This record gives sequence, structure tokens and C-alpha cells, in this order.
Amino acid sequence: MLKLFLICLALLLPAVLIMGFRVFFTKNGKFPNSHVEGNAALRKKGITCARSQDRAARKKQ
Repeated sequence: MLKLFLICLALLLPAVLIMGFRVFFTKNGKFPNSHVEGNAALRKKGITCARSQDRAARKKQ
């Protein structure tokens, strides 16, 4: 059981470090904005997230 845990840890630790390289190892590193409104191309098309559309629709009523 311990051997399996150590093997899994040895496989997962490098993967997490590689995925979070910019966040962990750069100055002022932060996670990228993956929200719909954080995407400039979607903003130009007028596409917003469902929460924002619902909020706007409720304000109009």
C-alpha cells in the first residue's frame, strides 16, 4: 500500500509542478482567468456568462 502511494505521488507531483510552473515560480504569478468574460474575443462578440446574462435580465424587469 505504501509502495503504491509513493508511486502515485512520484507521478502526480511533477505533473502539478509543470501545470503550475508560472504560478509557483514567477514573480507575481497568478492563475489565468478562465472565466468567459476574461476572454477578449468573446467580449467583442457580446457573449457573456449565464450568470451575467441572468443578472442583466433580472435588472430589466
